[in-house]
Amino acid sequence: MRLPDEPDRPPQINIVPMIDVIFAILVYFIVSSLFLTRSEGLPVNLPQAETVQLQKTKQITVSLDREGTLTVGNQPTQLAQLKTKVENLIKTEQTTVVVIKADKVVEHGQVVDVLDQLRQIPQAKLAIAAQKE
Repeated sequence: MRLPDEPDRPPQINIVPMIDVIFAILVYFIVSSLFLTRSEGLPVNLPQAETVQLQKTKQITVSLDREGTLTVGNQPTQLAQLKTKVENLIKTEQTTVVVIKADKVVEHGQVVDVLDQLRQIPQAKLAIAAQKE
C-alpha cells in the first residue's frame, strides 16, 4: 500500500544478479575446459636441454616412469612386446615419430634397451622428450 505523498520511483532493472550468473557460467566453462586437455603417456620428470625443439606431427609416446614401468601411449607393455605394438600403431595411425619420455632417474640401460627395440623399426623416427631450461 502506498501513501499519497510518496513520490513515484521510476522502474529500474537490477543487473547485479545477471552479472553473477554470467560469471558463474564463465567459471564453469573455464574449469571444464581444463579437463578436456589430452595427456599422452605417464607423468615423468623430464631432463632439461637447451636445444629442445617442438614436434608438430602426430606422435607415438613411449614412457618410462621412475619405477621403470614401460608404456606405449597409456597402455602398459613389456619390452619384448614394444616393437610389435609400435609397428602396429605406425601402420594404423600413419605416423612415424616415436617420442621417448624417460624420467631422469631411470637407469641408462633401460633407455638403451627401449632405443634398441625402436631402432629395429625402419619407418620410425625417434625423438627423446626433454624440458627447456
